[in-house]
Amino acid sequence: MKLAPRDAPGYFARPDPARAGLLIYGGDAMRIALRRAEVIAALAGPTGEEEMRITRMAAGDLRKDPARLNDAVKAASFFPGPRVAFVEDATEALAAPILAALEDWREGDAQIIVTAGALKPTSKLRKTFEAHKNAYVAAIYDDPPSREEIEQSLAKSGLRNIGQDALRDLHDLARALDPGDFRQTMDKLSLYKLGDDTPLGPEDIAACAPASVEADLDDILHIVAEARSGEIGPMMKRLRAQGVQPVALCIAATRHFRTLYTAASDPGGVSQGIARMRPPVFGPRRDRMQRQAQAWGAANLETALSLLTETDLTLRSAAQTAPQMPLVERALIRLAMMVRR
Repeated sequence: MKLAPRDAPGYFARPDPARAGLLIYGGDAMRIALRRAEVIAALAGPTGEEEMRITRMAAGDLRKDPARLNDAVKAASFFPGPRVAFVEDATEALAAPILAALEDWREGDAQIIVTAGALKPTSKLRKTFEAHKNAYVAAIYDDPPSREEIEQSLAKSGLRNIGQDALRDLHDLARALDPGDFRQTMDKLSLYKLGDDTPLGPEDIAACAPASVEADLDDILHIVAEARSGEIGPMMKRLRAQGVQPVALCIAATRHFRTLYTAASDPGGVSQGIARMRPPVFGPRRDRMQRQAQAWGAANLETALSLLTETDLTLRSAAQTAPQMPLVERALIRLAMMVRR
């Protein structure tokens, strides 16, 4: 039987132990792995692994010994409780032993959990699970998690006091990250807020979200965008001491000002433009960049991008003889002075 996309998350969290099996398939291996782990944990419980009620087998193992799955399904356990026989990365070549075990399944046997990559509608493995009256099949698509799934992930991590702004930021973050990174971010947030009863806010998410490429250069970029030209010199000395390369600094500045230009030129306004950013901008940094985009305006930002492009071309030119870091510093000072006019 097919599990509809809206029903699948609920079943993954609370699978029916009386079912013969479940096939999970899709193109994203990480999403498949997370769902499989969730189902097996819900079926076998927290002690299933140590009590040896979970039998795992790779596709290669089953190919060498086709009877291995059926033996695992029928095998008795020393410990009471539901049992799981799990086949990973199944292909059409393994359809025969998997389907034989499914047809031979009886009440009290281990539930058969199978994961596979993308399967065509004509796949024998997929069609058999779809037609079976006591088994389920679930397709996992590359869609970002829904609001309900995000709230479930937060609850599992022990986070229940969540502000609306934080929930919005998490929804944006879920769209930008792959499922594994998002799951790790949830775990990091739960540790970050351990013993803290205050509501989860955007600043907490900003502290725990994966760092972007330009994160180490944020200080100098904010200084320039906020027209604090007097602070550029000391900051440039620090960057030189840290070994930051002129080209890398110019690229980071171009990214920052391109983000501001995208926000300032959005038809829905600066706030809408910032909200549509991918990867998303979080917490206090979002408010800060929104103020910068409003202060500059689209026309000034277009001029700033032209200056940065010209500087980048000069840095990469074979005929360029001037010291590169002073060249970048001069361009940044010109940018900081530009917004004052």
